[in-house]
Amino acid sequence: MSKYDLLVIGAGPGGYVAAIRAAQLGQNVALVDKRETLGGTCLNVGCIPSKALLDSTEHYHQAKEKFSLHGIGVGELSVDIEHMMKRKDAVVSQTCAGIKFLMEKNKIKVYCGTAQFKDSNTVEISGRDNETVSASNILIATGSEPTPLPFAAFDGERIISSDEAINLQEIPKEIVIIGGGVIGLELGSVYARLGTLVHVVEFLDGILPTMDREIGRQLQRSLKKLGIKFYLNTGVTEIIADKKSVLVRAKNNKKDEAIEFNADYALVCIGRRPYLENLGLENTKVNLDEHGRVKTNSVFLTEDASI
Repeated sequence: MSKYDLLVIGAGPGGYVAAIRAAQLGQNVALVDKRETLGGTCLNVGCIPSKALLDSTEHYHQAKEKFSLHGIGVGELSVDIEHMMKRKDAVVSQTCAGIKFLMEKNKIKVYCGTAQFKDSNTVEISGRDNETVSASNILIATGSEPTPLPFAAFDGERIISSDEAINLQEIPKEIVIIGGGVIGLELGSVYARLGTLVHVVEFLDGILPTMDREIGRQLQRSLKKLGIKFYLNTGVTEIIADKKSVLVRAKNNKKDEAIEFNADYALVCIGRRPYLENLGLENTKVNLDEHGRVKTNSVFLTEDASI
C-alpha cells in the first residue's frame, strides 16, 4: 500500500492548488480524480469552456451587429457550431495539459479513479487506477454538481445542465433557462448571440439574486438587447420532454398566471450541490450540516482530525 503525507481527492482549483502548495512545502503528495483530465468542473465543463464560447460568440456578435457601424463589410455571416465547439475543446485541452505539467513538475502522484474512504486514513481508488492508499492527512476537494429540479431529473438530452449546454452540436431555435443566476445567464448570452430565442425563468423578483440588485438590473437591460426574454417571480411547475423538444409549464407567483414554453431544450441552472456521493464518509468521523455540506471549523478542519 502506497503511503503519503497528503492525499487530495478532487483535481479542481481547490484540490490541485492545495496539492502543489503542500508539495512545495516538502510533503509527499498524491492527487486522485475521476476524470482523465485534471482541472475539475472549472477547467473541463465550467468556467474555461463557457468563457471560450463567450469569446467566440462575441466575435460573431461584433461582426454581425457592430462592424457595419465602422464601415466594415464582411458579407454573409455563418456559424459553424461544430468548429466552434472544437475550438472550445482545444482551449480546454491546453489548459488541462498545463495542470498535468504542474503535477509532474511538483512530483505529485496522480491517480485516475473514484475515491472512497475505508477509514480516516485509508482510501480505495477504483477506475483506471485500482489501488488502496493511505495518508496522514486527506483533503476533500470534490466540488459540486448541478442541482436538478425535484420533479424533473436531468436526462442529458432535452432536460440538461450546464455540462451538456457547453457541448451542444446544434444552435437551438429556442431554449428555456430555469434560474437567473450567473451560470444560466452566461450560457443564455452565448446562445442568444447565435440567434437562439432564450427565455429565462426566475422564481425570485430579479436576476442574480445573490448579488447587489443594481448589478442584476443593469445586466438585465443589456441582455434584453440581445433578445433574451425574462419571466421573474415565476416558478416552473412541470417539464415534459420527448426526443425532439420540451414543454415547460410555469406559473407567475404574483399574477397567478400560467405560462407554457415549447422549446428545444430546458437548461436547469438552479444552483449546485456538494458532490459527496459514494465517498464513504460514513467510514470516518466527518459530519454533514443541514444542507448536506461537509461540516468544518473556521480553518476548514472537519470533525475528523485527519481530514
